[in-house]
Amino acid sequence: MDMQFVRLGRTNAIVSAAGLGCGGHSRLGMAKGASAAQAGDLVRAAIDLGINFIDTAMVYRTEGAVALGIRGHDRSKLFISTKSWVGRDGAATAPAFLSAAEVAANLDASLSRLKTDYVDLFHLHGVSVAQLDHARETIMPELKRQQQAGKVRFIGITEAFRFDTRHEMLQAALRSNDFDVVMVGFNMLNPSARKAVFPQTMRHDVGTLVMFAVRRALNDVKNTRETVAELLLRREVDPDLVNPADPLDFVAASPAIKSQVEAAYRFCRHEPGVDVVLTGTGSAAHLEENIAAILAPPLPSDVQARLQLIFGDCCSVSAD
Repeated sequence: MDMQFVRLGRTNAIVSAAGLGCGGHSRLGMAKGASAAQAGDLVRAAIDLGINFIDTAMVYRTEGAVALGIRGHDRSKLFISTKSWVGRDGAATAPAFLSAAEVAANLDASLSRLKTDYVDLFHLHGVSVAQLDHARETIMPELKRQQQAGKVRFIGITEAFRFDTRHEMLQAALRSNDFDVVMVGFNMLNPSARKAVFPQTMRHDVGTLVMFAVRRALNDVKNTRETVAELLLRREVDPDLVNPADPLDFVAASPAIKSQVEAAYRFCRHEPGVDVVLTGTGSAAHLEENIAAILAPPLPSDVQARLQLIFGDCCSVSAD
């Protein structure tokens, strides 16, 4: 399995099309009891499979595991991303803002845990619309200083997709063109970034990282059925176009597709405007399967057309 590499927008960094996500429900297996050493082994396995893009965050509590996993590797060949909130409790509850000094301290703490002198990408994490002005006016000048000091190569921003399924924050953030990279939620059940985000990122040459390619709603038929039932109730999906018992039955019926999960990764990977698709797991075997799915060819055109017909205007669920 030969890894594919892409240019990450105007950073000009060449990174793996599959990125290792160290958060999510798994957190490299640590959410289910794996030790930092075991999680570090998974990071090493990812690197052995050709991944050079590794995404973590202060709140994931996996930075120490990443440090173990990258130890002994040529740091210059790895692209490491981490993050800090701009509010004390994340984005969902409009919390009190962090000061520029507090975010700078979070960066220093992340560097210490990662055992590295710099990160390739430092994100403002899960930013809400209410936090965006503070992020730009108060935090960004400090991050620029940290960039000049050599602690940060590029600056990014991630959305709180669970709560901002229509990408309102990213649409506003991209208008100012302050960020080198964005992390955006995108999947078969909510492809709204296709219209709301990717035209802007391509116009401004902003690197794009896709999260939520496969979450709970797409990992099996039962969960998909429950989420599509919500979309039917909200009238975002035409009931005449979908089998409510198995909404993605036409995907499973395609001989060119191995599984619903594989289809979900392939859907994201080949979307114009997408650079890196993040995948997270606690299993090396599962990681290998996910990478193979990301590296697989585009979905058949008839499946793509059917997905667009049914779900193309959906924008209210994150599929988590």
